[in-house]
Amino acid sequence: MGHNHAHDHNSTGNIRFAFFLNLGFTILEIIGGIYTNSIAIVSDAVHDLGDTLSLGSSWYLQHKSEKKSDQKFSYGYRRLSLLGAFINGVVLILGSAYVIYEAVKRLQNPEPSDAQGMIIFALIGVVVNGYAAYKLTHGTSMNEKVMSWHMIEDVLGWAAILIAAIVLYFYENQYIDPVLSLLITAYILFNAFKRLRETVYLFLQGIPLDVDLEQIKSGLLNLDHVCSLHHTHIWSQDGQHHVFSTHVILENVETLEQMSSVKKKILESLDAYDFEHLTIEIEVNQQDCSVRILEK
Repeated sequence: MGHNHAHDHNSTGNIRFAFFLNLGFTILEIIGGIYTNSIAIVSDAVHDLGDTLSLGSSWYLQHKSEKKSDQKFSYGYRRLSLLGAFINGVVLILGSAYVIYEAVKRLQNPEPSDAQGMIIFALIGVVVNGYAAYKLTHGTSMNEKVMSWHMIEDVLGWAAILIAAIVLYFYENQYIDPVLSLLITAYILFNAFKRLRETVYLFLQGIPLDVDLEQIKSGLLNLDHVCSLHHTHIWSQDGQHHVFSTHVILENVETLEQMSSVKKKILESLDAYDFEHLTIEIEVNQQDCSVRILEK
């Protein structure tokens, strides 16, 4: 079975790009927050610093996940990508909690800020983080999907700052910024929990959501000479690359040619699912695992 590793390298490249972009912008953000006396920008800078650390860990784990199998990990290192997604999901939730804390403080003790300076930095923030989010959103790994929400959160956060800054420029109202921040963070938290739940589900070897196990079973059982299936399992290494194994009991099979023909049809039936690892054990006439194993 041929594997396309281009997606893996693209994933690492996208995360690496987002890391350096976010690191540079975080430094600029801290300077801008102090210059404009904007607690919203300073808070976002701290949040972006956490994102930068998350991106760094994601970059490392995504790179490690591309290693091939060895004596320690026979399936390879792809599940490290899931570990990165889990860590980033937790960081995203903690970062959102911090933003909520800062927004509530700002509601209680509003302070004037340099609206014009905020508009300039907000425009830069939307462009920089928007481009990073665009790069990661088009990724295929679970790691990239989780990290894309980090970037989308930053884009929405900067959009809120931009709107608040424009309003403040024409009409002084210090409560708009924290209220918008709370609404946006609530939206981000909803999606963060959703992604984290999916990541934990895959960690626990749940059946991938893009695979219908009953449909696969039905397709195999409809093949000639297939009597029944048992020990049928599907799990995912990283949300993209899935593993399948099953025991197939055949009936009315008298020759090796017949068995070979059934095996070929089984493989053809499963080809559409593009499993990374595929193991099928053939049992004939209800015998106890008469051990014919196909690996793909």
